Amino acid sequence: MVGVMINPLWLKTFRTLVDTGHFTKTADKLFMTQPGVSQHITKLEGVCDCALIKRDKKRFDVTEQGRLVYQYACQLDKSEEVLREQLASDDPYIGKCRLSCSGSLALMLYSKLLDLQCQHEQLIIDVKAAPNHQILDEIHQGQSDIGIVTHIPNPALFDVQTIGHEQLCLVYPATIKVDTISDKHLIELGLISHPDAEHYLSLFFAQNSKTCFGELLVSDIAVSGSINQIGQILEPVAKGLGFTVLPKSAIDSFHSPKKINVFEAKTPVIETLHLVVKKGRKLPARFDTVSRKLQGHFNMSTSGS
Repeated sequence: MVGVMINPLWLKTFRTLVDTGHFTKTADKLFMTQPGVSQHITKLEGVCDCALIKRDKKRFDVTEQGRLVYQYACQLDKSEEVLREQLASDDPYIGKCRLSCSGSLALMLYSKLLDLQCQHEQLIIDVKAAPNHQILDEIHQGQSDIGIVTHIPNPALFDVQTIGHEQLCLVYPATIKVDTISDKHLIELGLISHPDAEHYLSLFFAQNSKTCFGELLVSDIAVSGSINQIGQILEPVAKGLGFTVLPKSAIDSFHSPKKINVFEAKTPVIETLHLVVKKGRKLPARFDTVSRKLQGHFNMSTSGS
């Protein structure tokens, strides 16, 4: 009978029957009647569409198909036992933690989280780099457990906690030898785009337009290249192919700092970082371990700056 689910109660009865080897003992152990035991076995055979036992007066033998069903029943019981043990023990250092954040944050945080995993090998760290809107979508859909975003999302859908701050920097090629870069330079260079580039640049213009870039808009600047790998975004900038805006953490890790310049903004552009979880979801204790590690990192960064 394809598509019909096997009743776990019938499986329990069958496994007990095989273990005891006797219908009466099975009935006594399960607080059933002997006809009730027989009925469960008959229904199980009907669902499996094969004989599970071969009856011979007051005794029986288990068929080959019956042995397979018995093994399956034992596996289910073992899986249930493991599940109950896991549910009863919420270990802060065991299990998978799925974190989504920007590429720059992933670059900065991943090694710190791996250090945590080295201390607790059964704590599995799963980090995914994504733009803000994708992070929120995946948390809402249950594809990610926690995320770090740069704006406060809908409070009806997410629980939010401020976790730190991040400075954004405008970066241009070191080959441009000027005291300060102007809107004309930006237009001539073009933007090296990445998933968060327009968002970062709009923030940069909003806080520095009056002092540095006049009324320049993001739409005024052509895209001269695009890359979604955080570790490679500064490569075209270093080759003189454009400018971009990135968090300071991504710039600090670039391998050729002498090939790029960081614009000294009169008004530093700071983004607040928010740790988000799906509304009302109670996370296992291991996420407290990860959250403390993240908070410790940002607190150290703030005190060291």
